[in-house]
Amino acid sequence: MRMKKVLVVYYSQTGQLENVLKSFTSKLADEEIKVDMRPIKPKLKYPFPWPFYTFFDEFPEAVQLDGCEIEDLEELEEDYDLIILGYTVWYMAPSIPVTAFMQSVQAKQIFKNKPVVTVVACRDMWVLAQEKMKNMIDTVDARLIDHVALTDQSGSVLSLVTLPMWMFTGDKKFFSALPQAGITQENIDNCVRFGERLNSSLKEDKEKNTDAMLTNLGAVSVNAKLIATEKIANRSFQIWTQLIKWSGKKYSVGRKITITIYFVFLVLLLLTIVPLNILSRKILNIFQKEKLEAMEAKYELPSGK
Repeated sequence: MRMKKVLVVYYSQTGQLENVLKSFTSKLADEEIKVDMRPIKPKLKYPFPWPFYTFFDEFPEAVQLDGCEIEDLEELEEDYDLIILGYTVWYMAPSIPVTAFMQSVQAKQIFKNKPVVTVVACRDMWVLAQEKMKNMIDTVDARLIDHVALTDQSGSVLSLVTLPMWMFTGDKKFFSALPQAGITQENIDNCVRFGERLNSSLKEDKEKNTDAMLTNLGAVSVNAKLIATEKIANRSFQIWTQLIKWSGKKYSVGRKITITIYFVFLVLLLLTIVPLNILSRKILNIFQKEKLEAMEAKYELPSGK
């Protein structure tokens, strides 16, 4: 049997996604399977922790899928049997560096006719970002065969507080009374199961088929109750994207003024509309059980239950 080759492409600003992928691939590589991990490197490095206005200044470009300038991946094999693509979610979209890579000439060359496994690590709402990623994968003539989604341990409500504080301070445990932001170490460690499954599947040439290889491993769990919230937020993002871009160039005073207004709007939204929306959704969901189950089944493909 010839050696199988796997390429892992990712952008990890905080290091969390990189740790996920290292755990994921720890039992994938062996004497018969070679794994190349290649981070995407923006020419202008994004800061972490984020300065407040810099964080929000990337909002329009992320929403509109405008990539940044990136370095080419180096020391690649001529041909790979499988590609693992890791990304985080910025404003309901794949992060800007990952978007830039997927729009590059190099991605079109590397991904053409290749099976792809996507791995996302984020707060809790990733469905629309994955739909956008599916389109990017189609554009480079690759085929998505599996998806893994890992989400923040704090839950939907508390992570609205814990995650921003981690982004702005670099401290995962900024509030001692609240859960630590990010994905639990236990969940990161348990990603080894995905690599073990891929190891055996590659040795049986299953990547050449159209069937998912990571089923029945808890790779994906969709909360359909959040999908409506994602869609509402995404529509709001489209409006505010235009307002911020019309305010001036990146990092301009005009943009900062509009970003300040947007931040105040978000805080008021979280304190008023969001609680009412959660309550109304709980009531409506009682009568939409079958519809929600159908949505979950749809968006959990290809690797979910």
